[in-house]
Amino acid sequence: MALAVPSPRSPLDGGRELALWYERELGWATVPGPPTQLVTGLRFDVLDLPAAAGRGVLRRVGAATGPVALLGHRMRLLVAAGGAEELPGLLEWLEWGGISLDLVALGADGRMAAPPPPGRGGSGAPGAGAWLRAPEPGREVESSLPAPRSGPWGRAGAPCLTRLVAAAAVECHRLRLLSARAGGPAAQRGAPQRFASS
Repeated sequence: MALAVPSPRSPLDGGRELALWYERELGWATVPGPPTQLVTGLRFDVLDLPAAAGRGVLRRVGAATGPVALLGHRMRLLVAAGGAEELPGLLEWLEWGGISLDLVALGADGRMAAPPPPGRGGSGAPGAGAWLRAPEPGREVESSLPAPRSGPWGRAGAPCLTRLVAAAAVECHRLRLLSARAGGPAAQRGAPQRFASS
């Protein structure tokens, strides 16, 4: 008599179990899935950019980021809550205003697909992504997130949101220029470009 072996279950089923992990371990609001989503704007905001540009940002700023997730061809950098509201003003102040960058922010009422927790296998949910730099349960994650006012004028020890946005803008623009030179999607759309020097 042959025994039927059930299919392996993913470590966290991608639904309520995954949501409970984020809520209990990190205190983050979730929307159960599939896929489970993390609510932005409460404990953190997100800078969303192409993964190729994100890799350049990580090389430029080193460890001066908070948690970082990869979702397909997009990278998500977690920043302090309120950072999304600061993005347009920071880009303008850094003289990137009016230049088309593939850099967006998720803030109040936004959603981000929840990657599996660190040390766990895939969630089984399509598009769940993965942590490149995971949040650490048991310690205050929010105090390590890049903030608009860090250093001497704000939270001591927090990375500076301005430096992170500056690096992200440069890398997004560099990717756009390389894509245009190679005849990539930006060039194929025929969109006019403003070029910036930096």
